[in-house]
This record gives sequence, C-alpha cells and structure tokens, in this order.
Amino acid sequence: MRKGAKAAVIGSVFAVMVGGAGYGAFNVMSALSGSGGGGSGSGGGPAAVRTGPPSGSEVKETSTKFFAAWERGDAAKAAAYTNFAQKAQELLAGYRDDAHLTGVKITPGTATGATVPFSVKATVSFEGKSKPFAYDSRLTVVRGETTGKALVDWKPSVVHPELQEGDTLVTGESASPPIEAVDRNNVVLTKEKYPSLGPILDALREKYGDTAGGTAGVELAIHHASEDAGDTALVTLAKGKPGKLRTTLSAGVQAAAEKAVARYAESSVVAVQPSSGQVLAVANHRADGFNAAFQGTLAPGSTMKIITAAMLIDNGVTTMNGPAPCTETATWQSQTFHNLTNLAPNEKASLANSFMRSCNTAFVKLIDEKPLTDESLTTEAQTRFGLGQNNWKTGIPSFDGSVPASGGPDRAANAIGQGQVQMSPLNMASVTATAMTGTFRQPVIVSPKLDDRELATAKGLPSSTSAQLRAMMNLTATSGTAAQVMAGLSGNIGAKTGSAEVDAQSRSNSWFTGYRNDIAAAAMTQQGGHGVDAAGPIVAAVLRTGG
Repeated sequence: MRKGAKAAVIGSVFAVMVGGAGYGAFNVMSALSGSGGGGSGSGGGPAAVRTGPPSGSEVKETSTKFFAAWERGDAAKAAAYTNFAQKAQELLAGYRDDAHLTGVKITPGTATGATVPFSVKATVSFEGKSKPFAYDSRLTVVRGETTGKALVDWKPSVVHPELQEGDTLVTGESASPPIEAVDRNNVVLTKEKYPSLGPILDALREKYGDTAGGTAGVELAIHHASEDAGDTALVTLAKGKPGKLRTTLSAGVQAAAEKAVARYAESSVVAVQPSSGQVLAVANHRADGFNAAFQGTLAPGSTMKIITAAMLIDNGVTTMNGPAPCTETATWQSQTFHNLTNLAPNEKASLANSFMRSCNTAFVKLIDEKPLTDESLTTEAQTRFGLGQNNWKTGIPSFDGSVPASGGPDRAANAIGQGQVQMSPLNMASVTATAMTGTFRQPVIVSPKLDDRELATAKGLPSSTSAQLRAMMNLTATSGTAAQVMAGLSGNIGAKTGSAEVDAQSRSNSWFTGYRNDIAAAAMTQQGGHGVDAAGPIVAAVLRTGG
C-alpha cells in the first residue's frame, strides 16, 4: 500500500523466534512459581499439567475469551489466549491499527470437536470513508504443550481465511491502480466470473497497474509476503479509475479450463496457441491459491519423453521407426528401472512403439548410446525448447523449467521425467507447442509490446524431428496410452501421458499434455494417479474448445 499505517508483518523469522521464546519463558516461569522455586504453593511439587484434547467446556471458554478480547481491540489480551502470542499480537494489532477495522462483532457457530467456526462483521474506515466488512473463518483449540492450558492454535487464517504466513492487512491508497483486464476479443475478465484468475489478475495489476492508464483507489487489501504476488483487494472504499489491460487469454478457453480443473483437487492447466506462443487459458484448483500452472516446480513424469525422444533423434541415436527395445527392466549405474504394471515387454519395439506405450526401460537403455553425455538432455531442453535458462518474461511471475545436467542414476531418471527435472504445466504446454510446430515461441500472457520486454529465444527443432514427434504424439493419442482420453477429438491431434512418483505420496502426480489444431495444453494433478486419471480429462476438455 502507498498510504496507511505501517504494515505488521506476520511470522517473520524474528517474530517466530521471539514468539516461541516468549511462550516458552512464560511456561517456565509458571512452572517455577508453582514448584517451590520462590512461590507460595504447598505440597512441595508442581501442579499437575493437564493432558489430552481440550474438553468441550475448555474449547468454549478459550474461544469466547479470545473473541471478546479481539472484539474490544485488545490485541495483547487476545494473543495471550493463543499458542504463539507474539505473532498473534502483531497481526491482531495490525487488524485494528493498519487495516482500520473497528466495531468488530464475532458470532461463533457450533463447534465440531475442538474446531469453532465463526462469522465476523466489522467496519473499515479510512479518511472519512467507511464500509462494512463481513466474512467467515474458523479456529481450533489445542492443549499447550508445556502449560497444559487450552489455547487457540495460532494461524494467520484465524484472522481472515485468505491470510498466509507473512501477509499483512492494510487499508490505504492501493499499491497499484485497478485494471480492467480483457481477453483477446475484448471480453472483460473478472475474479467473480473466472475465480481461478484471481491471483493472475492481482499479479497483472501489480505489474501493469501504473502503466495501464488508471488511477489508484482506497481499499482494504491483503499485502502478500511473496514478492511475486500482487495485493488482494477485500473492500474498496473509494474506486480508482481502472486502466484497460488486454491479455492474450480467450474467455471461452478460460471458462472450459476453470470447469475442468474444478473436478480434481490440486489441479492446474495451461493452454497456449502454438502458432503465436500466446497463453489462451490458465487455471488452478488448489487449496493454497498458488499459481502452480505457471510457477509449479514438479517432476513431469513421462511427458518429459517428448524432449528425450527429440534428443535421441537429434543426436542420431535412433528414429521413430528405429530400435528402442522395451524390456521388463533396465539397469543404469546400479539402479533398476521398471515400467508401469501390465506393460508387456517388446524386444523389437521401435521408438514410436515405446513412446506411445510409455515404456520407461526403452528410454533408459538408449541414454547410454554414443554420442550422448550427462549434458545432452540439458542441451536439448535449452537450445531446442527454450527451457531452464531463467529468461522467460511471460508478463507475470513464471518458472522456466529445470533440466540440470546429471550423472549417476539421475541421468536415467531425468530422461523419464523423474530425478532432478522440474516443470510446470506452462512449461509442458510450451514443449508440446514446440514439438508440434518445430519453433519455440516463449509463452506470453500480455503482449511484449506493452512494456518492451525481451522474450527468450531458442533455435527450435529440425523439421524432420518435429515431424517425427508429431507422428509419435498422434499415435499416442489415437492408439496409445492417451487414446481413451482423446477419443472423439477431431482434427490434428497428439498427446503424451505421464505420472510422476513422489516420496511420501500414496499416489503419483498425474500429468498429461496434448494438442489439437492450434491449441496445446498441459495439466498436472497432484496425487491424481496416472496421466489419464485426472490430468488427461482436464486437457481433453480444454482441447474440445476448438483450435
């Protein structure tokens, strides 16, 4: 925010240390005072510390006292009923002083165990302007580890459900003038109609608000700790004049993407136009609100085989019709690799056959062929597909992918999208677009002409390599692992499935990328299973919008 009271930072390293130390010191002093260490207690020993979950009466008493102190604006008193008093006091004081919220009325709902839902009604006032502010939140009461007291388990989301560690609530002149974002056909894009666009629109406003021709208003907003995230406006006290910002998005494709990810938790999807590199849609369905579609950093599983296949072809190791034996297992530097269950070995398989059936062992065996080295996959990703050089300028924060040169077992693991390789759905949609056209066009969500930013470049693929990748992806979409998901899609189609195993997860992450005519899309669903289980239906739904 440009104006307004100072921001109270939630959960800085210093605050965490002081809060923890303060809480610990309080507990130590409490124990000493009741243990004969200068106190007046009798019996010669400390009072018994209660254990186990808080009782219903304790939950009610603690939450009632916390709510009452919060309503009075007594941040110190309210914080004393939490298990991180220092952090809680900073945010609750900021609620009163920086966010200018008064007249707080909290109505608790029916507790479920130790969790108490509640509604908040307050008034935000600044420079003679006031508006009501209402929302719902919840808290949980826990047993203090050393005192045994029933305390509110402190999280910023107690104060407001959208607050995360390090965020602040501030009322004042907005950090950036508002924008009216429109799609490629001048259709207005709003958070209300396209909820998943919320963080993207905030990021666009943060970067282009000052240059889009608007004037700042006055608002209550969440100022996010992350430098990559724009402020999230909660209440507008005085409207600014929005500046118009044209994006590359397509309202129709965006609507389909939003609907598709809503079916699967922890899902993200990106669609791009291969002929231009323009982003047509970006959607996320995640509990944390993170734009994983652009900024995710996860292993892409077998979708990585698009790049690996290109490397094999470009280095003369094999061709789509050349040998790529699919064995039951393959060992690389003492690590044994397997295929998905029920994949029958085929010692006479071609690269196309092993690609369309997503045979891991075929790719692992081929990475040992000359002239390949530990750097070959990295070179292919960087020079042909424009990945991993930290120079993409999409218009909002994004990840460029990472394909590090790896020795040992990771050289083989990288080739099948595990190991040290990291991608986002944006990266894989771009990979598919490059494979389809042979030309790398760095994805953008706003035109580079708007701010004269220099886009990343790469030399792209030889025409013969691109033709072979298209043919193999088409086989995958029509008669390979993606056939069921892509069934019914007409036109020029292609796809690649993927699943990435992650330590401590019971199910793999689901990945899928594909194209249809002039749309390329990629999706990822964390713990979604195989590529066809979750990510595949999302991509297919987006591709059905046309192209």
